[in-house]
Amino acid sequence: MQLLPFKKIKAWFQTWNPKSLRFRLTLAITTVSVVGMGGLAIWLGVTMQRILISAHKDNVLYLDERLPEDVAIYEEMFSQPEAIQKAIDNLSRDRVVMWVEDEEEDIIARTGGVDTPQPLPVSPETTNFPFPGVTLSQVDGRYWILCASPLTVNGERIGNLYIVQDIHAEQVMFLHVMRNLAVATVVAITGISIVGGIYVARSLLPLRRICQLTESISADHLGETRIALNHAPTEVQQLAERFDEMLTRLYAAWEQQRQFVSNVSHELRTPLTIVSGYLQSVQRRGKNLSEPQQEALAIASNEADRTIQLLEDLLTLARVDNGQMQFQLETISFPSFIEQIIELFQQCHDRAIHYHLPTEEIKICADSNRLKQVILNLLDNAIKYSEPEQPVTMTLERKKQLGVLSVRDRGIGIPLAQQTRIFERFYRVDDARSCSTGGTGLGLSIVKTLVEGMGGNIKVSSRPREGTIFTLTFATM
Repeated sequence: MQLLPFKKIKAWFQTWNPKSLRFRLTLAITTVSVVGMGGLAIWLGVTMQRILISAHKDNVLYLDERLPEDVAIYEEMFSQPEAIQKAIDNLSRDRVVMWVEDEEEDIIARTGGVDTPQPLPVSPETTNFPFPGVTLSQVDGRYWILCASPLTVNGERIGNLYIVQDIHAEQVMFLHVMRNLAVATVVAITGISIVGGIYVARSLLPLRRICQLTESISADHLGETRIALNHAPTEVQQLAERFDEMLTRLYAAWEQQRQFVSNVSHELRTPLTIVSGYLQSVQRRGKNLSEPQQEALAIASNEADRTIQLLEDLLTLARVDNGQMQFQLETISFPSFIEQIIELFQQCHDRAIHYHLPTEEIKICADSNRLKQVILNLLDNAIKYSEPEQPVTMTLERKKQLGVLSVRDRGIGIPLAQQTRIFERFYRVDDARSCSTGGTGLGLSIVKTLVEGMGGNIKVSSRPREGTIFTLTFATM
């Protein structure tokens, strides 16, 4: 037997979570069905039983009242025992047995005659007769109406009158009907619950669609995302309309924010560049400055350069958001390109880069300037977030139709819970560490944007205290 996939099992349990709306509504439908139909079935059973028993009891009571009257009439023509026997014979019914016992408990008259060889179906000696009264009793597996009362004729008590009526066939039929009714009730409740559950599930589909849509919404598609619901309940349609209005407001606010960032970056870049130039000029000619003054100039110059770089990053993201980022795609020899970048990087840093390049040619289609920016950014991160004595390794290899470049450091690593967020804008794993290294939280976001813009892919794998690996993949030519 093939096991269900874990995701399907998990989804099934989530669907029937006791806290879910679907479970609660289905449970409510089932409960109402059980109470309603179960109560109806019980009421029908009790009513049918009462009608059935009442009809037979009324018949027995009629015989109990009529027999003394008939005996009084027959006594005018026959002796008392004969009169009683005549009255019993006259009132005989199918499946009804009557007999009269005198004070010594001897039978003086009975259905079929005193001399009949058939024994009494129910004996007062073994059965508890109501005296006087009528009751339903089960004797030897059969159902009987039992009646016992004193027989008094013309003010004289003759003995005791016993009447029994066999209602076993009717009672068995009634129990059979009740069993069928119980089965039908269970089947009906089950059917109502299943149909109700399916209807509830279909009614909640619009809500599930809204939930799925919210999981896939990104800031880049706020203006395009809309919820289209057909044949949904009015309340759900109203919810969808309010949700669309919220997305529209969010998109407008997002556009205003992006436009503000773009405008501010443009306005600040030029004056900051001028300020940075003047600071560098003063530094070059500041031989007569004191040591604290030179240190203050160095700090100011570094912060100006850092701010300019931040503005450049913001402008890059603004161009991407506005669809103005242009990629000059060309065929690149990946191994040769990596060697050039490593030589360029080592001219500016004293950290050694260990690299492994294949002997075979690997050609990809990319923008050389943007690809250089990506790799330099990854190398810069690897150096910033690892100790000076720890190596940084680059590995290039071909995997099927892909060129795969890995940049690995031996730093403290990134916690698993934060690995999915490191490509978000302004997200930093450790604010204190990022401030000490000059990070802004935009570098990896720009890297991901540029790589995907060139048709590539980037992913990260990391373990605490073991380091981090960033992997770039591009289709080979």
